[in-house]
Amino acid sequence: MGERRRRPTLLIGFVLVGGALGALALSEGAAPYAAQMRERTEPLLALWRAHVAPTPPERPHLPATRTAIEDGRTVVRIKPEERARLGLETARVAAQPHRQELQAYGSVLDLARVTELTNSYATARAQLQTAQAKVDVSRSAFRRAKNLGQYATPVQVETTSGTLQTDEAALMAAESQLRTLAATAQQEWGPVIGKAIVERAPLVTRLIEREDFLMQVTLPPGETLKGMPGAAFAEVPPQSSRVALRFVSPATRTDQRVQGQSFYFIVAGDSGLLPGMSTLAFVPAERTVTGVLVPEDAVVHWQGGTWVYRGLDENAFVRHPIKSDPPMSDDAYVVEDLSGETEIVLRGGQALLSEEMKSLLQVSGGVDDD
Repeated sequence: MGERRRRPTLLIGFVLVGGALGALALSEGAAPYAAQMRERTEPLLALWRAHVAPTPPERPHLPATRTAIEDGRTVVRIKPEERARLGLETARVAAQPHRQELQAYGSVLDLARVTELTNSYATARAQLQTAQAKVDVSRSAFRRAKNLGQYATPVQVETTSGTLQTDEAALMAAESQLRTLAATAQQEWGPVIGKAIVERAPLVTRLIEREDFLMQVTLPPGETLKGMPGAAFAEVPPQSSRVALRFVSPATRTDQRVQGQSFYFIVAGDSGLLPGMSTLAFVPAERTVTGVLVPEDAVVHWQGGTWVYRGLDENAFVRHPIKSDPPMSDDAYVVEDLSGETEIVLRGGQALLSEEMKSLLQVSGGVDDD
């Protein structure tokens, strides 16, 4: 408000001064007075010019850039003391052969049929034991009747003989039922699980008690394993965390949705997977790929691409592209076009990407170097 009040006052003063100077200029002998008046009014004129002349705009504060274009690529350079502030963690990783992982498809199976077969086999075994006991009793009775000789009536001999034959037929039926259930278990679930059903082994007991679950893992069409797979992993939605799978045996049937080679694996009951769930699984392949292992947590995504920051020289980093659908090994990407030993940014890659983005925004100003 004080500034606004001074401007009209100055303007009126300059008008009066200008009028006085004009009057003096018209009168004779006023030259000395005009010079004296100019000397007195010069400070006022300077003050007026300062208020009327436009103030040049301040230049926007631009951040101290940490990026530079070198050999056609953007290099991010940071100071050693800034590494901790950015949360930067790096490791020097050498390119070496890695056993490739195949991405497969896993389904947690419903074990109602396993439970049914296990209980049916246990019932059939009990019936067999009962039939065997009846045969033993009827055979003893038949022998006693025969040993009586003339003291045994024909009716006694015939009765004990008929009872023995009936019990032996029941025993044969019980044995046949037991063999049929054992064969059915092996046909439906393979020799390993089938034998566990017959013997009621801990493998099946843990499945029935839901301490473990059975997962069928099917390879994509065109992929096969000559031998048996080793340790495998499955993703648990929604965080896609990995859980270990324990190999059991080849599967007796394929997944109709995939039509590939299938295997049975055991997964822990507290893994987060439940019967009926489908998920991705990773099975070690028989071939190897050579490259640098880059964990999934180390990659950044920008403009539809996947990148990892690698060290260029001391405290200088550059983005390196990861090709689409790269080979995987041990839950990490295998970057095949990095040779020798390379410094990889394990944590803090997103912060380096933000520094790159700051350099793009400098042209418009308003970016603080926080």
